[in-house]
Amino acid sequence: MVDVSGDLYDRYLKRLTDFFLSTVLIILFLPVSVVLAILIKFDNPGPIFADTPERVGQNGRLFKMFKFRSMIVNAHMILRQDPKFRGLYAKYKRNSYKLKDDPRVTKLGKFMRKHSLDEIPQLFNVLIGDMSLIGPRAYYPDELDNQQKKYPKTRILVKKVLSIKPGITGHWQVSGRSEVNFDKRIAMDADYVQKRSLWYDVRILLVTPWAMITGKGAV
Repeated sequence: MVDVSGDLYDRYLKRLTDFFLSTVLIILFLPVSVVLAILIKFDNPGPIFADTPERVGQNGRLFKMFKFRSMIVNAHMILRQDPKFRGLYAKYKRNSYKLKDDPRVTKLGKFMRKHSLDEIPQLFNVLIGDMSLIGPRAYYPDELDNQQKKYPKTRILVKKVLSIKPGITGHWQVSGRSEVNFDKRIAMDADYVQKRSLWYDVRILLVTPWAMITGKGAV
């Protein structure tokens, strides 16, 4: 059961911290965001922001996650519906919904994804309250459903993970990122939910820039 202090932290101090820091970071990353937006338009035809479906947020509520587009247009549906990608989609599901060599990723997208630059717009999700700076990963509905079928023992952990807001960064993101399979990832996120505190978040926040710079485990 989640410590009551964690709930109080989420409701007051964490929300205040999220609002303040996301505002500051949006301003600091504005020049980078403008440059990336221009480069995306030159690199590959299509919108600046990713055209992906909604994600599962706190208590199962769906929300639109903002991300810079790092793939070809309509990449999400193409993988799932185009017969040419049937084998790749099967591999995608086997590998906990990650692909190391994804043909849908653009040239610029590979760089952005390695260094998590495509996630900068999620700061606006934090600002409006859909997400937190620190928290579990936000999953697609079909991904969450299929992975729980693959790993039935994770259902109770998923319920715990969905009790709080997802984060831009978190325990698993700075401890292996995409190299960690779903069962271990959910266990790490559930452990974060149980232990979350101001000091725990500060430690994760301090490690995050190094994870972005090195790009370790990113795809």
